[in-house]
Amino acid sequence: MRTVTLDVRSLEEGLAAFRDAWNSGQAEDDARISFASPELLWKVLTAKRWEILKAMTGQGPMSVRETARRVGRDVKAVHADIRALVAAGVVRRSDDGRVVFPFEAVHVDFLLRAA
Repeated sequence: MRTVTLDVRSLEEGLAAFRDAWNSGQAEDDARISFASPELLWKVLTAKRWEILKAMTGQGPMSVRETARRVGRDVKAVHADIRALVAAGVVRRSDDGRVVFPFEAVHVDFLLRAA
């Protein structure tokens, strides 16, 4: 099962993890999409966009219209949310113009600490 982890880490932390994996010769099996702060994660992954990801998880490429049908929303509004998810690198467009979230599971990982 292909899993993506959505996490919060700085650019430096992400680059260090990449460097460590590269130097050890072991690539991570699962993909990561990192955000610089929890606030940015929640700005990109609004409740409605999270519903879109849930509808797309494990489903392969689909049209924006089909995505809108699955979440029970207006095509134009879903299209705007898809554009935001594509811009953030969470969802991508296939060669034929459909959208794809190529994962079968999503893990969200971040830690809230006392200030």
